[in-house]
Amino acid sequence: MIITLVILYLIPFPRSKVVVVVYPGLPKCRSGLVLGIYSSEKDEGAAQFTRAGDAFDRLVSGKLRELLCGPPLKKGKTRIFHGLHQDFPSVVIVGLGKKNAGVNDQENWNEGKENIRAAVAVGCRQIQDLEIPCVEVDPCGDAQAAAEGAVLGLHEYNELKQKKKPVVTPQLHGSAESEAWQKGVTYAEGQNLARYLMEAPANYITPIKFAEHIEQKLRSFSNVKVHIRPESWIATQEMGAFLSVAKGSAEPPIFLEIHYLGGANTNDSPLVFVGKGVTFDSGGISLKPSSGMDAMRADMGGAATVCSAIVTAAALNLPLNIIGLAPLCENMPSGKANKPGDVVRAKNGKTIQVDNTDAEGRLLLADALCYAHNFKPRAIVNAATLTGAMDVALGSAATGVFTNSSWLWTHLYEASVLTGDRVWRMPLFEHYKKQVTDCPLADLSNIGKYSRAGGACTAAAFLKEFVTASHWAHLDIAGVMSNKDEVPYLRKGMAGRPTRTLVEFAARLSQDSHNTK
Repeated sequence: MIITLVILYLIPFPRSKVVVVVYPGLPKCRSGLVLGIYSSEKDEGAAQFTRAGDAFDRLVSGKLRELLCGPPLKKGKTRIFHGLHQDFPSVVIVGLGKKNAGVNDQENWNEGKENIRAAVAVGCRQIQDLEIPCVEVDPCGDAQAAAEGAVLGLHEYNELKQKKKPVVTPQLHGSAESEAWQKGVTYAEGQNLARYLMEAPANYITPIKFAEHIEQKLRSFSNVKVHIRPESWIATQEMGAFLSVAKGSAEPPIFLEIHYLGGANTNDSPLVFVGKGVTFDSGGISLKPSSGMDAMRADMGGAATVCSAIVTAAALNLPLNIIGLAPLCENMPSGKANKPGDVVRAKNGKTIQVDNTDAEGRLLLADALCYAHNFKPRAIVNAATLTGAMDVALGSAATGVFTNSSWLWTHLYEASVLTGDRVWRMPLFEHYKKQVTDCPLADLSNIGKYSRAGGACTAAAFLKEFVTASHWAHLDIAGVMSNKDEVPYLRKGMAGRPTRTLVEFAARLSQDSHNTK
């Protein structure tokens, strides 16, 4: 069982804005310390320290080991000790589980990495609760996972509150794995960016404000170009499906286009990310129930995750070209809004009967997917909080993936095993196509003819009608949009998933530059 030590220094600290800054090179302050201790294979066996834990125990002349005698802590549980060392006056010990935990084929993730993320998050939060300004974190054998746990675990959206939690600065304990630590910080900050965008109120993150926020994040990168396309441009592109949704709102639509040119050859075929960007979804004329509607500020989760993944890819300087496309608008009821039964024309000329105005995300994606083909993409991956049916099918355990490419699926799956933000392959059968093409007034209906039956699958079948690329994947992230207590290193709120999996997927793709079979 791994036990994490967190050392706490009680200094009066102003309750100012929470900002998590994580750099291994910062000057040391008297702080908390997170160290790892593994449990033995036998329940009654002695706990086993990590290298850093063993070194700290020697530093305090074995007192830590003496204090830990008795039954080992269960994974994720804590104990606090004080006065062991002048630089680390308080120590919080967190159980992390078995030392040799690796990939769990039943769970489809690396259990050891998940244990580290969860335990480090618990320790860092205890430091924050005690208003300790600094915490040093033992890499626990995987500095990237430890950094992710620290940065993700401390994040909380409180921009609009007067009373805020104190600032806590996580740092790497030691310097042996500083590169891996910084990589983990970058991955986690990417997911936190998506969490911020998804959590913020819809009147703060409108289509234009979303686009400007991403532009600001990418401004410092010389190999990134950001185009904020206005409604007039969208009209010239004949994106009638997208515009039909946007016209119901007073907020003008935006088509955000990002070009990250990280490849050795800027003319190499890019990976294209497409994200649904409905910054608030009332359902339109097919109005949603009022209970829980406030959560629909996060219906731009697809755009938030793919754009955040590109920001992260740029920060990591990944050696590949990526294009990000995000159609951004609101879905509102008004005298100008789509009505059930209306027929609209998509960019590729196909007509769509809008039988339910609350199935609007696929209308945005239809036009964006058509546009994505202009770049002769190596692969297209779209993400969207698309269907409640996906939440019913998988809950928050995994993102549902519909794809026409086993090569693409393999890379997404292997990436998710490492990040712990899992994916699960869903069917893209011809069976579902017939349910959206059997339409009385148009080429397609925006819902399946059997209503709720296989709703996530018929939505994917609809999107496939706008794809000709041989490597395409649709990620339905509706089930992973928010977190209650399922992911222990994320606080309650919008989850920003699966940003890290998209980043890891892009990183793997950059290493597989010649194979798209």
